[in-house]
Amino acid sequence: MSGGLPIERALEALNPDQRQAVEHVEGPLLVLAGAGSGKTRVLTCRIARLIETHGVDPGLIMAVTFTNKAAEEMRNRVRTLLGSEPSGMWIGTFHSIGARILRRHAGRIGFGPGFTILDADDSLRVIKRVMADRNVPQRWKPQAVQGFISRAKDNLVTPAGFAESAVDPFSRIVADIYPAYQARLKDGNAFDFDDLLVKPVELFESNPNVLERFQRRFQFVLVDEYQDTNHAQYRFVALLAREHGNLCVVGDDDQSIYGWRGADIRNILEFERDFAAADIIRLQRNYRSTQVILRAANRVIAENVNRKGKTLYTENESGQPITLVTAADEVDEAEWIAGTVALKVESEPDLTHRSLVVLYRTNAQSRALEEAFRDADLPYRIIGGVRFYERREIRDVIAYLKLIANPRDNSAFLRIVNYPRRGIGDSTLTALLNAAAGRGVTPLEAARAARGIDGMRPAGAKSLEAFAGMIDRYRALTAHTRVHELLAELIAELGLLESLRAEGFEGIDRAQNVEELVAAASEFDAAAALEAEDLEEVGEVTELDLFLQKVSLIADVDNLDPDADAVTLMTLHNAKGLEFPVVLISGLEEGLFPLSRSYDSLEELEEERRLFYVGITRAQKKLFLTHAMRRRRGGEWLTSSPSSFLEPIPDDLVETLETERYIERISLRRRAADRLHPWRGEVGGEAGGLVYDYSDSQDVPNLPELEEGARVRHPRFGPGTVMALDGQGTDLKAVIEFDDEGRKKVVLRYANLELE
Repeated sequence: MSGGLPIERALEALNPDQRQAVEHVEGPLLVLAGAGSGKTRVLTCRIARLIETHGVDPGLIMAVTFTNKAAEEMRNRVRTLLGSEPSGMWIGTFHSIGARILRRHAGRIGFGPGFTILDADDSLRVIKRVMADRNVPQRWKPQAVQGFISRAKDNLVTPAGFAESAVDPFSRIVADIYPAYQARLKDGNAFDFDDLLVKPVELFESNPNVLERFQRRFQFVLVDEYQDTNHAQYRFVALLAREHGNLCVVGDDDQSIYGWRGADIRNILEFERDFAAADIIRLQRNYRSTQVILRAANRVIAENVNRKGKTLYTENESGQPITLVTAADEVDEAEWIAGTVALKVESEPDLTHRSLVVLYRTNAQSRALEEAFRDADLPYRIIGGVRFYERREIRDVIAYLKLIANPRDNSAFLRIVNYPRRGIGDSTLTALLNAAAGRGVTPLEAARAARGIDGMRPAGAKSLEAFAGMIDRYRALTAHTRVHELLAELIAELGLLESLRAEGFEGIDRAQNVEELVAAASEFDAAAALEAEDLEEVGEVTELDLFLQKVSLIADVDNLDPDADAVTLMTLHNAKGLEFPVVLISGLEEGLFPLSRSYDSLEELEEERRLFYVGITRAQKKLFLTHAMRRRRGGEWLTSSPSSFLEPIPDDLVETLETERYIERISLRRRAADRLHPWRGEVGGEAGGLVYDYSDSQDVPNLPELEEGARVRHPRFGPGTVMALDGQGTDLKAVIEFDDEGRKKVVLRYANLELE
């Protein structure tokens, strides 16, 4: 059989659990796919087998992912397995599929098909204008308002529903802004990113015939990374699969790390409750990491209570021990990491710079690392910095394209009406906006006849009319001009490259970025036909609309160049889904990782631990874990303790190192006192956890004397009963069953408990 079709060879290579998941056909299925267990292979083989073996029309299949890169990889693999293009199949992110549905049916909910997609900055700009119109006090921050509205949308809470539950002053402010913000979006024929999830659900629930059409169309729905779904995404797939029940979700509850942005781990933990008679298949064989790395990962994640439960194993080699490093401070830590990277690349021929990644909990930690890498003349790249499409000059050009595509996009109009400068000052703009509001038209429409506006200066009116004429002229070109051609002509007419280069060295870089945007538009042309697939019924949608949609949906990890020979620096969140031969995780200190704000909630603490688990399981061959004895925070040196996440890792899996600077700073007396501190045991020592006792070296605050069964009161969670105690000294924790908030694990030195 090994000489057969690609799909046959792929099936032959599957392990028994993978094959069971692939051969499952009808009914709900949850595939619990551990890190490095080959879930993409399972998903793509499952799709290919549905088509090849069971004769399912590709047009009946929808596969949903979280990144454009994952969607493209899935499509390519399915194409390879089938030997042909799976025409008609929808593969894409939640947002891109939502946008695709809305392109067809936005009219059913009061929008046009040529709508604009606002990114976070555009959305924030609209919110700021709404707040200004309502004279909201400056102490209420627009970013916070935006976050509240976004979370409300994640949970499908409408403006009216939000207002009903708004009890505190800030929530009442948001309740006033939310409906006005939505009205502004509708007036501008625009959706924000969250609307691409919310509006399809609204469409389905308010138009049963449309829902029925999509249910008939997509008889098989597959969802990747299901543990990262929020309520809106859950509702979307539940509606699609409600009639036929052919829903296959793949995910790992142990890698659910996006609760802070709306992901609900209950979606995967309670899958069997939501979809009756669901089958569950666990993929526990890991193909990525060594046995040592997996043993450590399994011990760490076993500390979590809220999980489905699985134990990863591998047939790979045992591997090198994990190296645990104590540094004097964050500068010493960064320099040690840079030196180790240089040594590894120099001494191991099979490693290049791109073989290594440095992971950290917060972006602020990258500063010391960047300086150390620059001083060591090591090539590096940061994932999570300023993204290409978020750079000022790119956003300015994109705003032109947005206004050309959608003349009702007021955010784009305001951004570029005087860029490059064309003599339109604040007074001219105010007169224009007042006139537009009075006439009930868009600012662009008012600009077309600016000379008829009372109080408008002739020079300003002339500039406005010229600007409007230019936009209208380019809009007429969109029907028959390729995006890159239109873009190049627009940039030349505006003289953007020349004006940017005149700004000096930084301006030259910005000009190169604009030129790169034209290149991106040119590359998009080849894919335009595929992007337009199934859109023949929507005649108003242009290539420009689709290009702007793609730009709006691009994620940072999608831009990770696998060929760049540089060490990658990134946060642990950005590392999800990636793998590297050598992984270094820095800053493993209490209060930093886990973050101190997670101590008050068992759910938050467990998400922090899952994040550590994700970091560990990125490593293929070698894992380094580092922490510093002290770290600057707020300009002050603060003494640090090793992270409690290190405790479960067995001693026989690790080797411990101390940097030279750390040794120099520790006196003989201090060294004697520290023997209890960082880690016990050497490689090959007795099995057991890494034990800490900080009580002799740090002042322990006055903690209440607790015992199991004691009644306590927490300042945030209210009264509760102590169920269990764990740890010692400043690391003492309590599991408390709160009367109103349920069971949570708190660290006593931060919890401010009072005995009742």
